Amino acid sequence: MRNVTETVKHLLIINGIFFIATLSLGDIVFDLFALHYPSNPKFQFWQPLTHMFMHGDLSHIFFNMFALYMFGTPIEQIWGRNKFIFFYISTGFGAVALQLALYYFQVSSISEQLLSQGLTSTQILTFFETRDLAYPIIEQIGRAQLLTGLSAFNAVMVGASGALYGVLVAFAFLFPNARLMLLFPPIPIKAKVLVPLLILGDLFFGFTSYSIGPIAHFAHVGGAITGLVMMWYWKKNQFDQNRWD
Repeated sequence: MRNVTETVKHLLIINGIFFIATLSLGDIVFDLFALHYPSNPKFQFWQPLTHMFMHGDLSHIFFNMFALYMFGTPIEQIWGRNKFIFFYISTGFGAVALQLALYYFQVSSISEQLLSQGLTSTQILTFFETRDLAYPIIEQIGRAQLLTGLSAFNAVMVGASGALYGVLVAFAFLFPNARLMLLFPPIPIKAKVLVPLLILGDLFFGFTSYSIGPIAHFAHVGGAITGLVMMWYWKKNQFDQNRWD
């Protein structure tokens, strides 16, 4: 087992502290540090950063931290601390940007329909917060559409997965022929094959109704796209190691 690098170790510790705090204090920590929709009263400006250190349950944090250790450690060994931190946080923000863009589209679509039904902006905001709306309007717009907008407005986003998808992309760039063992089925597959398959899987589940659990698939895609753009840019411009010392 490889030795964990300093930044990865610190990230593991920070995530562990947030998880213990969540277990101890529950909703108080979620309300403060999980990412909420920007128009939601629970939104705080620090949440796009702090949500990366929050996790929903033991399996969530275990698999994310295992991936951080496995793939983040060799990358930090090559890049060094500063470049790895910059990349990790940037891909996390990229994940937030795409997922919030989706939420904005869903909320705005419902808001426009409610405006067309004669509701004021204040009444629409009250609806998103209380989920209380007159029955005729529900029938006019459609319950399924309204639930989509409500889910987006009240969504709670947690986890390091978005940033980790960026890390996976970087790993596939740096070690394309590294063989990774799948769990189901237990067969080896090259990183340059596995990572695109994971991204395609998230696109499929994101655009269909087959998602297993409340997973922010487009956050994964956003982290991966950000990582891809950064890796392409760095390779094209040949950023040398001294820039990050």
